[in-house]
Amino acid sequence: MLTLLKDEEKRTVVFLVISFISVVISFFNIGSLPFNAAWVAILLCGLPIVKGAVVGLVTEFDIKADVLVSIALIASVIIGETFAAGEVAFIMAIGAFLEETTVAKARAGIEKLVHLTPTTARVVRNGKERIVPAEEVKVGDILRVLAGETIAVDGIIVSGQTSVNQALMTGESLPVDKSAGDEVSSGTVNQFGTFDMKATKVGEDSSLQRMIRLVQSADAGKAKIVGIADRWATWIVVIALTSAVLTWLMTGEIIRAVTILVVFCPCALVLATPTAIMAGIGNATKFGILIREGDALERLSGIKRIAFDKTGTLTYGKPDVAAVRSFDPALSDQELLSLAASVELRSEHPLGKAIVAHFKAASKASLPEPGDFQMLAGRGVSALVDGRAILAGNAELLRDYSVPLPPTILEKADEYRNDGCTIIFASVDGQASGFIALSDTLRPDAVDVVRNIEKLNVKSTLLTGDNHHAASHMAKIAGIDDLHTDCLPEHKMTVIEEYQRGGDLVCMVGDGVNDAPALKKAHVGIAMGGIGSDIAVEAADIALVSDDIQSIPHLLALSKRTMNTIKLNMALSMALNFAAIILAMVGLLGPVVGALVHNAGSVAVIINSSLLLKWKEHLSA
Repeated sequence: MLTLLKDEEKRTVVFLVISFISVVISFFNIGSLPFNAAWVAILLCGLPIVKGAVVGLVTEFDIKADVLVSIALIASVIIGETFAAGEVAFIMAIGAFLEETTVAKARAGIEKLVHLTPTTARVVRNGKERIVPAEEVKVGDILRVLAGETIAVDGIIVSGQTSVNQALMTGESLPVDKSAGDEVSSGTVNQFGTFDMKATKVGEDSSLQRMIRLVQSADAGKAKIVGIADRWATWIVVIALTSAVLTWLMTGEIIRAVTILVVFCPCALVLATPTAIMAGIGNATKFGILIREGDALERLSGIKRIAFDKTGTLTYGKPDVAAVRSFDPALSDQELLSLAASVELRSEHPLGKAIVAHFKAASKASLPEPGDFQMLAGRGVSALVDGRAILAGNAELLRDYSVPLPPTILEKADEYRNDGCTIIFASVDGQASGFIALSDTLRPDAVDVVRNIEKLNVKSTLLTGDNHHAASHMAKIAGIDDLHTDCLPEHKMTVIEEYQRGGDLVCMVGDGVNDAPALKKAHVGIAMGGIGSDIAVEAADIALVSDDIQSIPHLLALSKRTMNTIKLNMALSMALNFAAIILAMVGLLGPVVGALVHNAGSVAVIINSSLLLKWKEHLSA
């Protein structure tokens, strides 16, 4: 398919070059040819236009720009204006080629995902490696990935250490270190070493395939304003034919009527919107943004408020150690953390894993294996570490073991709770020794994102299911004054509906299953495409592949810039058309110059739209 597209592009370029030469020969009357050289351009560039118009009329009664162009070509030939017909055909072909080139550039970034899809995978079964087609990999299969290979499916590393290049999927410029227990995504590349992984998402469920589906659903033709332009084009065809006939009847000069048909072609108007929309979509992909619906940019340009989910959106959605406090004179904070990490070493609880991960990140020391380990559901864990009885869990756990919590520890713990932290108390040999405070971590760029959104005259709101203490602390740090806490999915929808009923069109940004209804309800939904749930991504209009909320201000500014480009394109094309029509009606514009003026407008529209591809809003950090 790709080869056919390249061959078609080469053929188009060859036809354009030959047609250009023929038009030049015709204009300067070079040589002594037995026919007008412009006929070459008419045959190579004009016949496809006429054929498309006839097919559209016969099969769908589709009266669009190519109908008027075809009439103008045929009329020019009939009255002997062969050069004008060849010129119109040639410049129309250039316009179509430039449009296709703009669209191709716009899609180039995201289509890399399609070409990156691995075709095979190395499956390990009964200790033996076997290369199989990627679509035959099943959930639970063990895959071996060698250095330099692209990972075929999503999974979890079970053995080995490596660095993975995730640039295409996440935008990270440096490889990310991975080891046993870490997740890897399809489409990313193993940089160093060999590792074994367990497949968790295969086929259409894998990250890469999900992103490909988003890419394929991006369609500029869905934009509402594109429909308006199409309807205008139909009316312009009718008006042009009527004006041409009336001018012919009133003046008796058919050449004026033909000129009106030539300059009245609504090509620039029809090109004004889709080229800008697709260029805007292409620009967005460079920032790790996949736009699923063409009209999403149009809708986004009108929003007045952005509603953020907290966990996984403004924050990383993973607990991390915020503080370690020892109240035992015999134990330092670091020693208390070491004991707590040892007792949590075998824990499957996210908080326990966070404590272990924090210790390993902060210290190179090894952790002693816990003995007599017990996990008590809803309470915590207990174990022997170096002969000492250690408890780590909530206050109920210590009460169950008759370990009193002194007021000084409880009062300090309450201070951290008020900042949204979760507290893990620790005791050593029956003595309350202190606690570890864990909290979700605010993304470091969240403050700048909120500030830059406000510069674009868009308000920020926090919608979260978290309690008021945790949410208000994060909102305060991020600089968000308006927040709604303890929200169930239906509550988020209600809040959005109330804002929109009051005139504030809302853009919802979320990542979880519970955000899906709100993403659908909002005027525009943006999902965190990397860590977000499948349901959230499917419910949204836009996905942030890299989970980088810092791209949101650029996206907002891009939507406004795209709509301004469309309006400018449409205004210029309409003004140029009507000015040329008046000149044609009074006889000051002939078919040849009329064709040049008209098609120059189409080319200008396409070039103006293509400028969006490299546009970037410069917002201060």
